Amino acid sequence: MKSIFQIGDKKIYRHLVGAEDTAAFAMGQVHPVYATFALGRDAEWCSRQFVLEMKEADEEGIGTFVSIKHIAPALVGSEVVFEATIDELRENEINCSFTAKTGNRPIAEGRTGQKILKREKLEKLFAQL
Repeated sequence: MKSIFQIGDKKIYRHLVGAEDTAAFAMGQVHPVYATFALGRDAEWCSRQFVLEMKEADEEGIGTFVSIKHIAPALVGSEVVFEATIDELRENEINCSFTAKTGNRPIAEGRTGQKILKREKLEKLFAQL
């Protein structure tokens, strides 16, 4: 694992909300706005940008947690800007806080966690399941 980042470093990810991002379950659509679970996916993707640069060829990142406070809705067609900030680096763990905004309007905030492990170790762990 490459030690190329430090606490306080930031990554930005921009996401255009599509119909596939709305709150829908097997029974159908609940609301035609950005779903909390889609926010979680995209927040994790934003913080994963650190992992993609830090991991070696024989390593992979794996998510350890996502915590979201969904503050306000975002409509289909809205651009949501995620900003992930490293707030904890411990051995092979990378924990980030994040914000998500449409323009200046906050949509969500929270934290994500990931670990970087050898691919071989992950494969062994998965094979034991």
